[in-house]
Amino acid sequence: MGVGGVALASLLAEEQLLRGNPASVPRTPRSLDLKPRPSHFAPRARAMISLFMHGGPSHVDLFDPKPELTRRSGQDYSGEVTFSFVNRASKKLMGSPWKFRRQGQSGLEVSELLPHFSEIADEVCVLRSMHTDINGHEPSIWYMHTGKAQPGRPHLASWLTYGLGSENRNLPAYVVLTDPGGHPVDGVRNWSNGWMPPLFQGTVVRPTEPRILNLDPPPHLKGELQRQNLNLLSRLNQEHLARHPGEADLEARIASYELAAAMQTTAREALDLSGETEATRRLYGLDEPATREYGTRCLIARRLVERGVRFVQIFVNGQIWDHHESIGKALPDCCRKTDQPSAALVKDLKSRGLLDTTLVHWGGEIGRLPVTENHGAAEKAGRDHNGQGFTLWLAGGGVRGGMTYGETDEFGHRAAVNPVSPGDYHATLLHLFGLDPQRLVYHHNGLEQHLTDGPSARVLHEILKGTT
Repeated sequence: MGVGGVALASLLAEEQLLRGNPASVPRTPRSLDLKPRPSHFAPRARAMISLFMHGGPSHVDLFDPKPELTRRSGQDYSGEVTFSFVNRASKKLMGSPWKFRRQGQSGLEVSELLPHFSEIADEVCVLRSMHTDINGHEPSIWYMHTGKAQPGRPHLASWLTYGLGSENRNLPAYVVLTDPGGHPVDGVRNWSNGWMPPLFQGTVVRPTEPRILNLDPPPHLKGELQRQNLNLLSRLNQEHLARHPGEADLEARIASYELAAAMQTTAREALDLSGETEATRRLYGLDEPATREYGTRCLIARRLVERGVRFVQIFVNGQIWDHHESIGKALPDCCRKTDQPSAALVKDLKSRGLLDTTLVHWGGEIGRLPVTENHGAAEKAGRDHNGQGFTLWLAGGGVRGGMTYGETDEFGHRAAVNPVSPGDYHATLLHLFGLDPQRLVYHHNGLEQHLTDGPSARVLHEILKGTT
């Protein structure tokens, strides 16, 4: 009926027609639907927008100035280094060629490559001591997204929608905005529901029009006839499930029909930017070729959370921040694409009173080494992977602005002061949404599963508003 595979499960799940196989998956303490559910305690955030930067942005060139690295640029590094590409390895220190300046009332030090981020310096918390201790892209991506450095587990957003449900029955709870250049590295696993039911997976909204394929039914099926067909389909599925209780493979298909029907009006309005003002369009850079596409997706993300979508994640194609060579040209190109739209999102959310309850994340899975990958000519120099220390930033959603947390060593190589693991990061996010990491449980394979690694994961109370 022209709905395709476009949506997460919703309406039939709420009628308790869909369940996992009871023989293999014990009943979890929470119902498997997307109805809104209370948090464990008062939340600060109700929605999150993640601007995920695949490839590993160079923290020492963007957010983490290292005077000693600059002073000793060209000298040999005396510390131990784990290289991903030994044949191109070098221990020559490479100071950042870009200047850092203090910005805002907070005096946050920011690279000259990020002029628009400089304007929101007082709204963000920069975590300078992230670490996965893994140099590979995929394991670090899994770690940052799912809490484990292995594939097949549910995404952070799946946990949030499982724990809290959705605030809008006519839109997916978890939306993915992909890049027109293609999927990010590791493809669709970036928004996987893992071993949770399919209703907790990410719903992809295409980067070009039509952003949702087959949203409209064929003309001869519109209106009452479509309603009758959907009702018939529902009754047939109920009869089938009654004969085969717990058959989960119908879950995503049944739910796609139902939610897609509900989305025929709601999604079109949410994705329609024609009513946005020229000032808003300029704010996001929609008037400039370099920022138009990414700015459009950031603006769509604001419109989605404004309408009750729980989690929106915006991806780049491939791993554009993976600057093994020619970082002098490639890094500014990435910044031109993302800097203005990212800052505009924070500004726009704040102006609409949404920043207090919407958490914005910017960051990748790893950072870059302080030494150069030696390609001969200086203009060909790059930086290898660094999972021992890197930076991400957060804004809104109960996070204190205008501050940094944690430090890497004097060269930016390893997290040295207040190291933050992905488990700490996830525990803090769940806390902001009013969820206790130890009480958010899903039963799988006879075991209690958690997003975080048990009690060792700590909430970063130091970065939260109203705490010291």
